Amino acid sequence: MGALVTLELPDDSPILALPWIITFGPLDDAEEWEPVVCGPYERPHALALAESVVADEELMAVVEPLLPRVSADEIRAEIVAARIAAEDEAVQSDDAAIYGDYEDLADEELFPEATRRPAEPQSPPDPATVRAGFARIAAMLTNPDS
Repeated sequence: MGALVTLELPDDSPILALPWIITFGPLDDAEEWEPVVCGPYERPHALALAESVVADEELMAVVEPLLPRVSADEIRAEIVAARIAAEDEAVQSDDAAIYGDYEDLADEELFPEATRRPAEPQSPPDPATVRAGFARIAAMLTNPDS
């Protein structure tokens, strides 16, 4: 049985309306292969597809929002934010070497039990339903004001 990792969001979160992608990869470090990224999907379709794929296989599926960026400046801002986050993580690792390893506590706070759970067998949505979701995503991305 595989694992599914996703964000737990409140029902009124605007992030739920964004397109979502699925990244499939090995569940353990013993297996090495390039992750497979699929999408974009509407969130319910992404979750259902991910669960149906990993339910019976030793895979991990990460379901996350796709954050459309329409300018180079927006992309650069995301890159800066990612670099800052990586530097903060490096500082935490350095602190752990000096003061002891507290990484498990930090992971537990960032990723509570509810965000990583065993996948349960589920029927995937039929292809026509997924294609209809693609059309809605395309309309949302090309007409964001509608």
